[in-house]
Amino acid sequence: MSKWMVSAKKADFEKIAETFQISPVLARLLVNRGLTTEREISYYLEGKMADLHAPALLPDAEKAAGILRDKIHAGKKICIIGDYDVDGICASHILSHVLQRLGADVETMLPDRITDGYGMNQRMVTEACTRGVDTILTCDNGIAASVPIKVAKQLKLTVIVTDHHEVPFEITQDGERKQILPPADAIVNPKVISEEGVYPFPEICGALVAYKLMDLLMKQMLVGDREDILRSLSPFAAMATICDVMPLVSENRIIVKEGLREMPKTDNAGLQALLEVTELNGKEISAYHTGFILGPCLNASGRLDNAIRAFSLFHTKTREEALKAAQELKDLNDSRKSMTLKGVELAEKSIEAGHLLENNVLVVYLPSTHESLAGIIAGRLKEKYSCPVFVLTDAEDGLIKGSGRSIESYDMYAELSAVSDLFVRFGGHKMAAGLTLEKKNMAQFIKRINENCTLTPADMEAVIHIDMELPPGLFTIETVKEFAKLEPCGKENERPVFATRDLLIREIRIMGKTRNVAKLLCRDQTGKNVECMYFSDPSGLEFTLDNAFGEGTFERLLLGSGTQVRVKMAFYPGINEWRGEENLQFVIVDLQP
Repeated sequence: MSKWMVSAKKADFEKIAETFQISPVLARLLVNRGLTTEREISYYLEGKMADLHAPALLPDAEKAAGILRDKIHAGKKICIIGDYDVDGICASHILSHVLQRLGADVETMLPDRITDGYGMNQRMVTEACTRGVDTILTCDNGIAASVPIKVAKQLKLTVIVTDHHEVPFEITQDGERKQILPPADAIVNPKVISEEGVYPFPEICGALVAYKLMDLLMKQMLVGDREDILRSLSPFAAMATICDVMPLVSENRIIVKEGLREMPKTDNAGLQALLEVTELNGKEISAYHTGFILGPCLNASGRLDNAIRAFSLFHTKTREEALKAAQELKDLNDSRKSMTLKGVELAEKSIEAGHLLENNVLVVYLPSTHESLAGIIAGRLKEKYSCPVFVLTDAEDGLIKGSGRSIESYDMYAELSAVSDLFVRFGGHKMAAGLTLEKKNMAQFIKRINENCTLTPADMEAVIHIDMELPPGLFTIETVKEFAKLEPCGKENERPVFATRDLLIREIRIMGKTRNVAKLLCRDQTGKNVECMYFSDPSGLEFTLDNAFGEGTFERLLLGSGTQVRVKMAFYPGINEWRGEENLQFVIVDLQP
Protein backbone atom coordinates (compact mmCIF):
# COMPACT_ATOMS: atom_id res chain seq x y z
CA MET A 1 0.00 0.00 0.00
CA SER A 2 1.02 3.60 -0.52
CA LYS A 3 2.41 5.57 2.39
CA TRP A 4 0.30 8.59 3.34
CA MET A 5 2.14 11.63 4.66
CA VAL A 6 -0.14 14.28 6.14
CA SER A 7 1.29 17.78 6.24
CA ALA A 8 1.67 19.22 9.74
CA LYS A 9 3.07 22.67 9.01
CA LYS A 10 2.19 25.36 11.50
CA ALA A 11 1.27 28.99 10.84
CA ASP A 12 -1.27 31.64 11.76
CA PHE A 13 -3.78 30.53 9.12
CA GLU A 14 -6.45 32.98 10.29
CA LYS A 15 -4.06 35.93 9.88
CA ILE A 16 -3.00 34.78 6.40
CA ALA A 17 -6.65 34.34 5.43
CA GLU A 18 -7.51 37.84 6.65
CA THR A 19 -4.49 39.46 4.97
CA PHE A 20 -5.16 37.93 1.56
CA GLN A 21 -8.95 37.67 1.77
CA ILE A 22 -8.96 33.91 1.40
CA SER A 23 -10.35 31.02 3.45
CA PRO A 24 -8.31 29.43 6.27
CA VAL A 25 -8.36 26.19 4.28
CA LEU A 26 -6.66 27.87 1.30
CA ALA A 27 -4.24 29.57 3.70
CA ARG A 28 -3.22 26.16 5.03
CA LEU A 29 -2.76 24.86 1.47
CA LEU A 30 -0.43 27.75 0.67
CA VAL A 31 1.65 27.09 3.78
CA ASN A 32 1.79 23.39 2.87
CA ARG A 33 3.43 24.50 -0.41
CA GLY A 34 6.30 26.11 1.50
CA LEU A 35 4.99 29.68 1.42
CA THR A 36 5.67 31.22 4.80
CA THR A 37 6.08 34.98 4.34
CA GLU A 38 3.59 37.54 3.08
CA ARG A 39 5.98 38.34 0.23
CA GLU A 40 6.11 34.69 -0.88
CA ILE A 41 2.33 34.32 -0.72
CA SER A 42 1.80 37.59 -2.60
CA TYR A 43 4.26 36.48 -5.33
CA TYR A 44 2.44 33.15 -5.61
CA LEU A 45 -1.07 34.62 -5.79
CA GLU A 46 -0.39 37.87 -7.64
CA GLY A 47 2.90 37.42 -9.56
CA LYS A 48 2.97 39.10 -12.99
CA MET A 49 5.23 38.96 -16.05
CA ALA A 50 7.11 41.97 -14.69
CA ASP A 51 8.17 39.77 -11.76
CA LEU A 52 10.12 37.31 -13.95
CA HIS A 53 13.86 37.26 -13.30
CA ALA A 54 15.79 39.62 -15.56
CA PRO A 55 17.05 37.87 -18.72
CA ALA A 56 20.48 39.45 -18.25
CA LEU A 57 20.95 37.26 -15.15
CA LEU A 58 21.28 34.22 -17.42
CA PRO A 59 24.97 33.45 -18.00
CA ASP A 60 26.25 34.79 -21.35
CA ALA A 61 22.79 36.13 -22.25
CA GLU A 62 23.99 39.70 -22.89
CA LYS A 63 26.91 38.36 -24.90
CA ALA A 64 24.70 36.04 -26.98
CA ALA A 65 22.19 38.80 -27.68
CA GLY A 66 25.02 41.08 -28.78
CA ILE A 67 26.39 38.47 -31.17
CA LEU A 68 22.94 37.93 -32.70
CA ARG A 69 22.38 41.68 -33.03
CA ASP A 70 25.65 42.08 -34.91
CA LYS A 71 24.94 39.07 -37.16
CA ILE A 72 21.51 40.46 -38.08
CA HIS A 73 22.99 43.85 -38.93
CA ALA A 74 25.67 42.15 -41.04
CA GLY A 75 23.11 40.03 -42.91
CA LYS A 76 24.71 36.76 -41.81
CA LYS A 77 22.75 33.54 -42.12
CA ILE A 78 21.63 32.00 -38.81
CA CYS A 79 20.63 28.37 -38.37
CA ILE A 80 18.51 27.38 -35.37
CA ILE A 81 19.08 23.79 -34.27
CA GLY A 82 16.36 22.64 -31.89
CA ASP A 83 15.07 19.31 -30.65
CA TYR A 84 12.17 17.00 -31.47
CA ASP A 85 10.06 17.35 -28.31
CA VAL A 86 7.56 20.05 -27.31
CA ASP A 87 10.23 22.11 -25.57
CA GLY A 88 12.56 21.98 -28.57
CA ILE A 89 9.74 22.73 -31.03
CA CYS A 90 8.41 25.68 -29.02
CA ALA A 91 11.89 27.05 -28.34
CA SER A 92 12.69 26.87 -32.05
CA HIS A 93 9.46 28.68 -32.88
CA ILE A 94 10.16 31.46 -30.38
CA LEU A 95 13.67 32.04 -31.76
CA SER A 96 12.56 31.80 -35.39
CA HIS A 97 9.57 34.12 -34.93
CA VAL A 98 11.56 36.89 -33.25
CA LEU A 99 14.58 36.64 -35.55
CA GLN A 100 12.33 36.84 -38.60
CA ARG A 101 10.59 39.89 -37.13
CA LEU A 102 14.01 41.49 -36.69
CA GLY A 103 14.89 40.87 -40.33
CA ALA A 104 17.35 38.04 -39.80
CA ASP A 105 18.25 35.53 -42.51
CA VAL A 106 17.25 32.48 -40.49
CA GLU A 107 16.46 28.81 -41.03
CA THR A 108 15.54 26.00 -38.62
CA MET A 109 16.75 22.40 -38.39
CA LEU A 110 15.28 19.81 -36.04
CA PRO A 111 16.95 16.40 -35.61
CA ASP A 112 15.24 13.20 -36.66
CA ARG A 113 14.71 11.11 -33.54
CA ILE A 114 15.66 7.87 -35.28
CA THR A 115 18.49 8.82 -37.61
CA ASP A 116 19.98 11.74 -35.67
CA GLY A 117 19.09 11.16 -32.06
CA TYR A 118 18.93 13.97 -29.54
CA GLY A 119 20.24 17.43 -30.35
CA MET A 120 22.76 18.74 -32.86
CA ASN A 121 25.29 16.46 -34.53
CA GLN A 122 28.15 16.66 -36.99
CA ARG A 123 25.95 16.02 -40.03
CA MET A 124 23.71 18.94 -39.18
CA VAL A 125 26.72 21.20 -38.70
CA THR A 126 28.38 20.32 -42.00
CA GLU A 127 25.10 20.58 -43.94
CA ALA A 128 24.44 23.99 -42.44
CA CYS A 129 27.91 25.08 -43.45
CA THR A 130 27.37 24.00 -47.07
CA ARG A 131 24.21 26.16 -47.16
CA GLY A 132 26.18 29.24 -46.23
CA VAL A 133 25.26 29.38 -42.56
CA ASP A 134 27.44 31.70 -40.52
CA THR A 135 25.97 31.19 -37.04
CA ILE A 136 24.43 28.17 -35.32
CA LEU A 137 21.97 28.92 -32.54
CA THR A 138 20.89 25.88 -30.51
CA CYS A 139 17.86 25.61 -28.26
CA ASP A 140 16.96 22.89 -25.78
CA ASN A 141 20.26 21.19 -26.63
CA GLY A 142 23.94 21.83 -27.12
CA ILE A 143 25.35 21.80 -23.60
CA ALA A 144 26.67 18.25 -24.15
CA ALA A 145 27.49 18.68 -27.86
CA SER A 146 31.22 19.35 -27.52
CA VAL A 147 32.22 17.24 -30.54
CA PRO A 148 29.86 18.77 -33.15
CA ILE A 149 30.58 22.24 -31.76
CA LYS A 150 34.32 21.62 -32.20
CA VAL A 151 33.57 20.70 -35.80
CA ALA A 152 31.56 23.89 -36.21
CA LYS A 153 34.41 25.99 -34.87
CA GLN A 154 36.86 24.25 -37.23
CA LEU A 155 34.53 25.32 -40.05
CA LYS A 156 34.79 28.94 -38.76
CA LEU A 157 31.14 29.05 -37.65
CA THR A 158 29.90 31.10 -34.73
CA VAL A 159 28.02 28.94 -32.20
CA ILE A 160 25.59 30.10 -29.54
CA VAL A 161 24.20 27.44 -27.21
CA THR A 162 20.90 27.98 -25.42
CA ASP A 163 19.94 25.02 -23.28
CA HIS A 164 18.63 24.06 -19.87
CA HIS A 165 19.89 20.52 -19.43
CA GLU A 166 22.42 19.43 -16.85
CA VAL A 167 25.99 20.46 -17.58
CA PRO A 168 28.38 17.52 -18.15
CA PHE A 169 30.96 17.25 -15.38
CA GLU A 170 33.95 15.33 -14.17
CA ILE A 171 34.99 14.57 -10.61
CA THR A 172 38.27 16.19 -9.63
CA GLN A 173 40.88 14.69 -7.32
CA ASP A 174 39.33 16.77 -4.55
CA GLY A 175 35.99 15.07 -5.14
CA GLU A 176 34.43 18.21 -6.59
CA ARG A 177 32.32 18.41 -9.74
CA LYS A 178 34.03 20.34 -12.53
CA GLN A 179 31.75 21.51 -15.33
CA ILE A 180 32.71 20.52 -18.88
CA LEU A 181 31.53 23.22 -21.28
CA PRO A 182 31.53 22.97 -25.08
CA PRO A 183 33.73 25.43 -27.06
CA ALA A 184 30.84 27.70 -28.08
CA ASP A 185 31.06 31.48 -28.45
CA ALA A 186 28.30 31.92 -25.86
CA ILE A 187 26.48 29.44 -23.61
CA VAL A 188 23.13 30.52 -22.20
CA ASN A 189 22.09 27.88 -19.69
CA PRO A 190 20.63 28.58 -16.22
CA LYS A 191 22.51 25.58 -14.82
CA VAL A 192 25.96 26.89 -15.81
CA ILE A 193 27.87 28.25 -12.82
CA SER A 194 29.46 31.48 -14.04
CA GLU A 195 31.75 33.98 -12.34
CA GLU A 196 28.63 35.88 -11.29
CA GLY A 197 27.22 32.78 -9.63
CA VAL A 198 24.07 30.80 -10.41
CA TYR A 199 20.86 32.00 -12.10
CA PRO A 200 18.23 32.64 -9.37
CA PHE A 201 15.90 29.87 -10.58
CA PRO A 202 17.73 27.26 -12.69
CA GLU A 203 14.70 24.99 -13.26
CA ILE A 204 13.37 26.64 -16.41
CA CYS A 205 12.84 24.91 -19.76
CA GLY A 206 14.65 25.49 -23.04
CA ALA A 207 11.79 27.53 -24.49
CA LEU A 208 11.83 29.94 -21.56
CA VAL A 209 15.61 30.35 -21.98
CA ALA A 210 14.97 31.18 -25.65
CA TYR A 211 12.11 33.50 -24.68
CA LYS A 212 14.33 35.44 -22.27
CA LEU A 213 17.17 35.68 -24.78
CA MET A 214 14.81 37.10 -27.40
CA ASP A 215 13.50 39.58 -24.83
CA LEU A 216 17.07 40.76 -24.29
CA LEU A 217 17.81 40.91 -28.03
CA MET A 218 14.70 43.00 -28.69
CA LYS A 219 15.70 45.36 -25.89
CA GLN A 220 19.14 45.78 -27.45
CA MET A 221 17.60 46.45 -30.86
CA LEU A 222 15.04 48.88 -29.39
CA VAL A 223 11.99 47.00 -30.71
CA GLY A 224 8.93 49.14 -30.01
CA ASP A 225 6.34 46.35 -29.83
CA ARG A 226 8.56 44.06 -27.76
CA GLU A 227 5.94 43.51 -25.05
CA ASP A 228 3.25 42.60 -27.60
CA ILE A 229 5.58 40.09 -29.25
CA LEU A 230 6.48 38.54 -25.88
CA ARG A 231 2.81 38.31 -24.95
CA SER A 232 2.01 36.50 -28.22
CA LEU A 233 4.83 34.02 -27.57
CA SER A 234 3.99 33.35 -23.91
CA PRO A 235 1.64 30.40 -24.80
CA PHE A 236 4.59 28.58 -26.40
CA ALA A 237 6.84 29.13 -23.37
CA ALA A 238 3.96 27.97 -21.14
CA MET A 239 3.29 24.85 -23.21
CA ALA A 240 6.97 23.89 -23.16
CA THR A 241 7.23 24.47 -19.40
CA ILE A 242 4.28 22.16 -18.74
CA CYS A 243 5.24 19.45 -21.23
CA ASP A 244 8.87 19.35 -20.08
CA VAL A 245 7.52 18.80 -16.55
CA MET A 246 9.25 21.80 -15.03
CA PRO A 247 8.35 22.65 -11.41
CA LEU A 248 5.34 25.00 -11.48
CA VAL A 249 6.74 27.39 -8.91
CA SER A 250 8.56 30.73 -9.03
CA GLU A 251 8.75 32.25 -12.52
CA ASN A 252 7.57 29.01 -14.17
CA ARG A 253 4.23 29.47 -12.43
CA ILE A 254 3.96 33.04 -13.75
CA ILE A 255 4.82 32.23 -17.38
CA VAL A 256 2.42 29.27 -17.38
CA LYS A 257 -0.43 31.22 -15.79
CA GLU A 258 -0.02 34.13 -18.22
CA GLY A 259 0.64 31.91 -21.24
CA LEU A 260 -2.46 29.80 -20.64
CA ARG A 261 -4.50 32.97 -20.28
CA GLU A 262 -3.23 34.21 -23.67
CA MET A 263 -3.60 30.89 -25.49
CA PRO A 264 -7.31 31.13 -26.41
CA LYS A 265 -6.63 34.63 -27.81
CA THR A 266 -3.65 33.58 -29.93
CA ASP A 267 -3.30 35.01 -33.43
CA ASN A 268 -1.06 32.12 -34.48
CA ALA A 269 -3.02 30.20 -37.14
CA GLY A 270 -1.34 26.90 -36.27
CA LEU A 271 -2.07 27.09 -32.57
CA GLN A 272 -5.65 28.18 -33.31
CA ALA A 273 -6.06 25.12 -35.54
CA LEU A 274 -4.60 22.77 -32.93
CA LEU A 275 -7.07 24.08 -30.36
CA GLU A 276 -9.88 23.54 -32.87
CA VAL A 277 -9.09 19.95 -33.89
CA THR A 278 -8.68 18.97 -30.22
CA GLU A 279 -12.05 20.62 -29.44
CA LEU A 280 -10.48 23.15 -27.07
CA ASN A 281 -11.21 26.33 -29.00
CA GLY A 282 -13.27 28.78 -26.98
CA LYS A 283 -12.43 27.01 -23.72
CA GLU A 284 -10.31 28.14 -20.80
CA ILE A 285 -7.07 26.20 -21.27
CA SER A 286 -5.58 24.43 -18.25
CA ALA A 287 -2.24 22.80 -17.57
CA TYR A 288 -4.01 19.45 -18.04
CA HIS A 289 -5.20 20.38 -21.54
CA THR A 290 -1.71 21.48 -22.47
CA GLY A 291 0.16 18.55 -20.99
CA PHE A 292 -2.19 15.73 -21.99
CA ILE A 293 -3.95 16.92 -25.16
CA LEU A 294 -2.02 19.62 -27.02
CA GLY A 295 1.53 18.65 -26.12
CA PRO A 296 1.21 14.99 -27.14
CA CYS A 297 0.05 16.05 -30.62
CA LEU A 298 3.29 18.01 -31.09
CA ASN A 299 5.40 15.24 -29.57
CA ALA A 300 3.82 12.67 -31.90
CA SER A 301 5.45 14.31 -34.92
CA GLY A 302 8.91 13.81 -33.43
CA ARG A 303 8.11 10.27 -32.34
CA LEU A 304 6.53 8.84 -35.46
CA ASP A 305 7.61 11.24 -38.22
CA ASN A 306 9.72 14.40 -37.99
CA ALA A 307 9.29 17.28 -35.57
CA ILE A 308 9.64 19.81 -38.36
CA ARG A 309 5.95 19.07 -39.10
CA ALA A 310 4.93 20.41 -35.69
CA PHE A 311 7.29 23.37 -36.02
CA SER A 312 5.86 24.15 -39.45
CA LEU A 313 2.32 24.15 -38.02
CA PHE A 314 3.13 27.35 -36.16
CA HIS A 315 4.35 28.98 -39.37
CA THR A 316 1.30 28.25 -41.50
CA LYS A 317 -0.36 31.31 -43.04
CA THR A 318 -3.92 30.25 -43.81
CA ARG A 319 -6.61 28.65 -41.67
CA GLU A 320 -7.16 25.89 -44.23
CA GLU A 321 -3.46 24.97 -44.31
CA ALA A 322 -3.26 25.10 -40.51
CA LEU A 323 -6.32 22.89 -39.95
CA LYS A 324 -4.96 20.25 -42.34
CA ALA A 325 -1.57 20.20 -40.58
CA ALA A 326 -3.13 20.18 -37.10
CA GLN A 327 -5.46 17.28 -37.97
CA GLU A 328 -2.51 15.26 -39.27
CA LEU A 329 -0.70 15.79 -35.95
CA LYS A 330 -3.78 14.70 -34.00
CA ASP A 331 -4.08 11.57 -36.16
CA LEU A 332 -0.42 10.78 -35.53
CA ASN A 333 -0.99 11.10 -31.79
CA ASP A 334 -3.99 8.77 -31.91
CA SER A 335 -1.75 6.19 -33.59
CA ARG A 336 0.93 6.78 -30.95
CA LYS A 337 -1.59 6.11 -28.16
CA SER A 338 -2.48 2.71 -29.61
CA MET A 339 1.18 1.75 -30.03
CA THR A 340 1.96 2.85 -26.47
CA LEU A 341 -0.77 0.66 -24.97
CA LYS A 342 0.62 -2.37 -26.80
CA GLY A 343 4.14 -1.50 -25.65
CA VAL A 344 3.11 -1.23 -22.00
CA GLU A 345 1.32 -4.59 -22.16
CA LEU A 346 4.40 -6.20 -23.72
CA ALA A 347 6.64 -4.65 -21.05
CA GLU A 348 4.49 -5.91 -18.19
CA LYS A 349 4.55 -9.45 -19.60
CA SER A 350 8.35 -9.23 -19.97
CA ILE A 351 8.69 -8.04 -16.37
CA GLU A 352 6.61 -10.93 -15.02
CA ALA A 353 8.30 -13.56 -17.17
CA GLY A 354 11.83 -12.39 -16.39
CA HIS A 355 11.33 -11.69 -12.68
CA LEU A 356 12.78 -8.25 -13.37
CA LEU A 357 11.37 -6.70 -10.21
CA GLU A 358 14.10 -8.45 -8.25
CA ASN A 359 16.24 -5.46 -9.25
CA ASN A 360 15.75 -2.01 -7.75
CA VAL A 361 16.39 -0.38 -11.13
CA LEU A 362 14.03 -1.87 -13.67
CA VAL A 363 15.57 -2.37 -17.12
CA VAL A 364 13.16 -3.72 -19.75
CA TYR A 365 14.34 -4.76 -23.21
CA LEU A 366 11.66 -4.45 -25.89
CA PRO A 367 13.56 -5.08 -29.14
CA SER A 368 10.65 -4.58 -31.54
CA THR A 369 9.03 -1.56 -29.88
CA HIS A 370 9.38 1.75 -31.70
CA GLU A 371 12.29 3.46 -29.98
CA SER A 372 10.45 6.78 -29.80
CA LEU A 373 7.92 5.24 -27.38
CA ALA A 374 10.50 4.00 -24.87
CA GLY A 375 10.27 7.11 -22.68
CA ILE A 376 6.47 7.03 -22.48
CA ILE A 377 6.47 3.34 -21.63
CA ALA A 378 9.19 3.87 -19.01
CA GLY A 379 7.07 6.59 -17.44
CA ARG A 380 4.02 4.34 -17.22
CA LEU A 381 6.09 1.54 -15.64
CA LYS A 382 7.69 3.95 -13.18
CA GLU A 383 4.25 5.04 -12.00
CA LYS A 384 3.07 1.44 -11.60
CA TYR A 385 6.15 -0.02 -9.89
CA SER A 386 7.50 3.07 -8.04
CA CYS A 387 11.08 2.50 -9.11
CA PRO A 388 13.53 3.91 -11.69
CA VAL A 389 12.86 2.39 -15.12
CA PHE A 390 14.85 2.14 -18.34
CA VAL A 391 13.23 0.82 -21.50
CA LEU A 392 15.70 -0.35 -24.16
CA THR A 393 14.89 -0.98 -27.82
CA ASP A 394 16.75 -2.00 -30.96
CA ALA A 395 17.80 0.98 -33.09
CA GLU A 396 18.19 1.01 -36.87
CA ASP A 397 21.98 1.35 -36.67
CA GLY A 398 22.41 -1.93 -34.80
CA LEU A 399 22.80 -0.18 -31.46
CA ILE A 400 20.54 -0.24 -28.41
CA LYS A 401 18.72 2.95 -27.51
CA GLY A 402 16.91 3.58 -24.28
CA SER A 403 14.97 6.09 -22.26
CA GLY A 404 14.69 6.27 -18.50
CA ARG A 405 12.24 7.79 -16.05
CA SER A 406 13.11 8.16 -12.39
CA ILE A 407 11.69 8.62 -8.91
CA GLU A 408 12.57 11.55 -6.64
CA SER A 409 15.13 9.63 -4.59
CA TYR A 410 17.21 8.53 -7.62
CA ASP A 411 19.36 10.96 -9.64
CA MET A 412 19.24 9.25 -13.03
CA TYR A 413 21.74 11.51 -14.79
CA ALA A 414 24.31 11.11 -12.01
CA GLU A 415 23.87 7.32 -12.02
CA LEU A 416 24.36 7.15 -15.80
CA SER A 417 27.45 9.35 -15.46
CA ALA A 418 28.91 6.76 -13.09
CA VAL A 419 28.78 4.10 -15.85
CA SER A 420 29.34 6.43 -18.81
CA ASP A 421 32.10 4.20 -20.22
CA LEU A 422 29.37 1.81 -21.40
CA PHE A 423 27.62 4.33 -23.65
CA VAL A 424 28.05 5.63 -27.15
CA ARG A 425 26.25 8.71 -25.81
CA PHE A 426 23.84 9.68 -23.05
CA GLY A 427 22.20 12.75 -21.57
CA GLY A 428 19.33 14.04 -19.50
CA HIS A 429 18.69 15.16 -15.95
CA LYS A 430 17.71 13.82 -12.53
CA MET A 431 14.26 12.56 -13.49
CA ALA A 432 14.69 11.49 -17.12
CA ALA A 433 17.51 10.43 -19.41
CA GLY A 434 18.35 8.88 -22.74
CA LEU A 435 21.18 6.56 -23.70
CA THR A 436 22.72 4.70 -26.63
CA LEU A 437 24.99 1.69 -26.20
CA GLU A 438 26.34 -1.29 -28.10
CA LYS A 439 24.34 -4.48 -27.65
CA LYS A 440 27.31 -6.28 -26.11
CA ASN A 441 27.24 -3.78 -23.21
CA MET A 442 23.57 -4.23 -22.34
CA ALA A 443 24.10 -6.97 -19.74
CA GLN A 444 26.90 -4.97 -18.11
CA PHE A 445 24.66 -1.91 -18.00
CA ILE A 446 21.90 -3.82 -16.20
CA LYS A 447 24.42 -5.33 -13.79
CA ARG A 448 26.35 -2.16 -12.95
CA ILE A 449 23.41 0.24 -12.76
CA ASN A 450 21.88 -2.08 -10.14
CA GLU A 451 25.12 -2.75 -8.27
CA ASN A 452 25.58 1.00 -7.86
CA CYS A 453 22.00 1.52 -6.71
CA THR A 454 21.64 2.45 -3.02
CA LEU A 455 17.85 2.72 -2.96
CA THR A 456 16.10 1.22 0.06
CA PRO A 457 12.55 -0.20 0.10
CA ALA A 458 11.45 2.99 1.85
CA ASP A 459 12.89 5.07 -1.02
CA MET A 460 10.72 3.20 -3.51
CA GLU A 461 7.53 3.19 -1.50
CA ALA A 462 4.86 5.23 -3.27
CA VAL A 463 4.12 8.29 -1.16
CA ILE A 464 0.89 10.26 -1.27
CA HIS A 465 1.18 13.73 0.24
CA ILE A 466 -2.00 14.71 2.06
CA ASP A 467 -2.69 18.39 2.71
CA MET A 468 -5.14 17.83 5.55
CA GLU A 469 -7.83 15.55 6.87
CA LEU A 470 -11.25 16.90 5.90
CA PRO A 471 -14.42 14.88 5.30
CA PRO A 472 -16.05 15.38 1.87
CA GLY A 473 -19.28 16.53 3.52
CA LEU A 474 -17.61 19.73 4.73
CA PHE A 475 -16.75 20.97 1.23
CA THR A 476 -18.90 23.47 -0.62
CA ILE A 477 -18.87 24.50 -4.27
CA GLU A 478 -17.54 27.92 -3.20
CA THR A 479 -14.66 26.28 -1.32
CA VAL A 480 -13.66 24.19 -4.32
CA LYS A 481 -13.89 27.14 -6.70
CA GLU A 482 -11.48 29.06 -4.47
CA PHE A 483 -8.88 26.33 -5.08
CA ALA A 484 -8.56 27.74 -8.62
CA LYS A 485 -6.16 30.27 -7.04
CA LEU A 486 -3.69 27.36 -6.78
CA GLU A 487 -3.68 26.84 -10.54
CA PRO A 488 -1.73 26.05 -12.59
CA CYS A 489 -1.01 22.85 -10.68
CA GLY A 490 1.73 20.40 -11.57
CA LYS A 491 5.17 19.38 -10.42
CA GLU A 492 6.03 20.87 -6.99
CA ASN A 493 2.69 22.68 -6.97
CA GLU A 494 0.44 19.67 -6.82
CA ARG A 495 -3.33 19.72 -6.78
CA PRO A 496 -4.50 19.68 -3.12
CA VAL A 497 -5.21 16.21 -1.74
CA PHE A 498 -7.34 15.54 1.32
CA ALA A 499 -8.01 12.48 3.42
CA THR A 500 -11.02 11.14 5.26
CA ARG A 501 -11.51 8.13 7.48
CA ASP A 502 -14.60 6.02 8.21
CA LEU A 503 -15.99 6.43 4.70
CA LEU A 504 -18.80 3.93 4.19
CA ILE A 505 -19.00 2.53 0.63
CA ARG A 506 -22.62 1.51 0.05
CA GLU A 507 -22.73 0.80 -3.70
CA ILE A 508 -20.54 0.90 -6.82
CA ARG A 509 -21.63 1.69 -10.37
CA ILE A 510 -19.49 1.23 -13.50
CA MET A 511 -19.80 4.06 -16.02
CA GLY A 512 -18.32 5.45 -19.24
CA LYS A 513 -18.42 4.43 -22.90
CA THR A 514 -15.69 1.86 -22.32
CA ARG A 515 -16.82 1.00 -18.77
CA ASN A 516 -13.60 2.41 -17.36
CA VAL A 517 -14.96 4.65 -14.57
CA ALA A 518 -16.40 3.66 -11.21
CA LYS A 519 -18.80 5.81 -9.17
CA LEU A 520 -18.87 5.00 -5.47
CA LEU A 521 -21.98 5.96 -3.52
CA CYS A 522 -20.74 6.64 0.01
CA ARG A 523 -21.61 8.17 3.37
CA ASP A 524 -18.91 10.11 5.17
CA GLN A 525 -18.31 10.57 8.90
CA THR A 526 -20.48 13.72 8.94
CA GLY A 527 -23.42 11.59 7.82
CA LYS A 528 -23.65 13.13 4.35
CA ASN A 529 -24.10 11.08 1.18
CA VAL A 530 -21.27 11.78 -1.28
CA GLU A 531 -20.31 10.58 -4.75
CA CYS A 532 -16.69 9.49 -5.21
CA MET A 533 -15.22 8.86 -8.65
CA TYR A 534 -12.55 6.28 -9.47
CA PHE A 535 -11.04 7.15 -12.87
CA SER A 536 -8.43 4.38 -13.03
CA ASP A 537 -9.07 0.84 -14.27
CA PRO A 538 -11.91 -0.53 -12.08
CA SER A 539 -10.02 -3.82 -11.84
CA GLY A 540 -7.59 -2.04 -9.52
CA LEU A 541 -10.46 -1.05 -7.26
CA GLU A 542 -11.75 -4.62 -7.37
CA PHE A 543 -8.34 -5.93 -6.30
CA THR A 544 -8.11 -3.46 -3.41
CA LEU A 545 -11.56 -4.19 -2.02
CA ASP A 546 -11.47 -7.96 -2.49
CA ASN A 547 -8.01 -8.14 -0.96
CA ALA A 548 -9.10 -6.11 2.08
CA PHE A 549 -12.64 -7.40 2.68
CA GLY A 550 -12.81 -10.80 1.05
CA GLU A 551 -13.34 -12.31 -2.38
CA GLY A 552 -16.49 -11.06 -4.10
CA THR A 553 -16.80 -7.80 -2.14
CA PHE A 554 -16.51 -5.68 -5.27
CA GLU A 555 -19.12 -7.77 -7.09
CA ARG A 556 -21.57 -7.54 -4.18
CA LEU A 557 -21.18 -3.75 -4.07
CA LEU A 558 -21.90 -3.65 -7.80
CA LEU A 559 -25.09 -5.61 -7.26
CA GLY A 560 -26.26 -3.33 -4.45
CA SER A 561 -26.85 -6.38 -2.30
CA GLY A 562 -26.58 -4.54 1.00
CA THR A 563 -22.84 -5.12 1.45
CA GLN A 564 -21.11 -2.08 2.98
CA VAL A 565 -17.43 -1.56 3.78
CA ARG A 566 -15.52 1.16 5.64
CA VAL A 567 -12.35 2.63 4.15
CA LYS A 568 -10.13 5.65 4.44
CA MET A 569 -9.81 7.69 1.26
CA ALA A 570 -7.30 10.14 -0.20
CA PHE A 571 -9.06 12.39 -2.68
CA TYR A 572 -9.33 15.76 -4.33
CA PRO A 573 -12.59 17.66 -4.74
CA GLY A 574 -13.96 18.79 -8.07
CA ILE A 575 -17.07 20.25 -9.66
CA ASN A 576 -19.05 18.29 -12.23
CA GLU A 577 -21.15 20.42 -14.58
CA TRP A 578 -24.10 18.68 -16.22
CA ARG A 579 -26.94 20.40 -18.06
CA GLY A 580 -26.22 23.70 -16.39
CA GLU A 581 -26.04 22.28 -12.87
CA GLU A 582 -22.92 22.19 -10.71
CA ASN A 583 -22.39 19.31 -8.30
CA LEU A 584 -19.50 18.35 -6.08
CA GLN A 585 -17.64 15.16 -6.83
CA PHE A 586 -14.67 13.64 -5.06
CA VAL A 587 -11.96 12.01 -7.14
CA ILE A 588 -10.27 9.06 -5.47
CA VAL A 589 -6.49 9.14 -5.28
CA ASP A 590 -6.14 6.10 -3.01
CA LEU A 591 -8.31 3.80 -0.90
CA GLN A 592 -7.14 1.76 2.07
CA PRO A 593 -9.03 -0.40 4.58
